[in-house]
Amino acid sequence: MKLYFENAVTTVTTLMILALLGYIGWSVANRAAIQHWGCRSLFLLVFGLAVCCCAAARDGLDKTIQQAIDGSCAPGLFQLVSVPTIVGCIGALVIVIAAIATPIAKTQRAREVWFCVMSGGAVLKIATVEIARIIH
Repeated sequence: MKLYFENAVTTVTTLMILALLGYIGWSVANRAAIQHWGCRSLFLLVFGLAVCCCAAARDGLDKTIQQAIDGSCAPGLFQLVSVPTIVGCIGALVIVIAAIATPIAKTQRAREVWFCVMSGGAVLKIATVEIARIIH
């Protein structure tokens, strides 16, 4: 429990991750009733970015980067070149591509597909980082 509720940052990040996964799950489960996939994708993009920023702060990514640049502090939880950071970058690339493609898509069905692609990138990032945190 300390891993997820140790202090305010970890608690807020944990709750935000659960909310984001719930939003994705609810959207997929109720996809037949959803008419505006572009709005859903925009919310996923903005809220997902907020979750990503909180998770980066929680895991000390800023300290890892600063340590790699000038060595003036101890690194964060993960090294700069590690599975969580590399998979996180790949997931972010998938999300950015989906975010660019969504408004270009001409049909709601295509926007739904891009929402699912964006959701997959977010889930990939979340699963990789959380599993790495448990192992670490």
